[in-house]
Amino acid sequence: MSELVHRQVESPNRNARKLPVSMVVLHYTGMESADAALARMCDPAAEVSAHYMIDEDGTVTRLVEERHRAWHAGRSFWRGVTDVNSASIGIELVNPGHEFGYRPFPDAQMEALLPLLADIMHRHDIPRANVVGHSDIAPARKQDPGELFDWDMLADYHLALPTPRPRMKLIYDDPGAFLLALERYGYDITDGRAAIAAFQRRWRPRRIDGEFDGEIGALLFELLLERDLGRVR
Repeated sequence: MSELVHRQVESPNRNARKLPVSMVVLHYTGMESADAALARMCDPAAEVSAHYMIDEDGTVTRLVEERHRAWHAGRSFWRGVTDVNSASIGIELVNPGHEFGYRPFPDAQMEALLPLLADIMHRHDIPRANVVGHSDIAPARKQDPGELFDWDMLADYHLALPTPRPRMKLIYDDPGAFLLALERYGYDITDGRAAIAAFQRRWRPRRIDGEFDGEIGALLFELLLERDLGRVR
């Protein structure tokens, strides 16, 4: 253990990776307590785990060593990768989630996440665009870490992409054109409305309705432009 990890509780829910690590997936636990979440991730019958769990007081627990494939992503997709578990590090943030009283993530929790995430990204050479939420990789199933998660804080420390500031609204020809652009950016658009809601949850959390509009069109256009011009990584 390092100064970034306070304790280790080994989960049996792991297996061998099939891909090199290229992304980090952020989750919330979505359970009533940290103890309940920890017990579930260590229960062989649950078949779920993560590499790290960060409690609301900032305690960082390692459950699965990074060389192993933890079972946190489930059925998911990001930028052509379908075995996200093999390609990612999973970090669970203790939070009751939308089912049990979703609330903001405390300062102590975020302050523990920042150096851990920075260390992981540095060691695995992970680009900021591949630091994603569970809702980004599984839009039809998941909402976490949710609209209260402070992505802007991560961006301030160059640990996630900043939210674009478009100078004008962009209206794609129709919602289908927007969805094709969303797919090009990396999302699974099988459920179009869910994919739009996931994009909104990440990039415009103040209004999440699953409906296409010019504002999110402009945001996506800027994200694609920055990527295609090689200005962001």
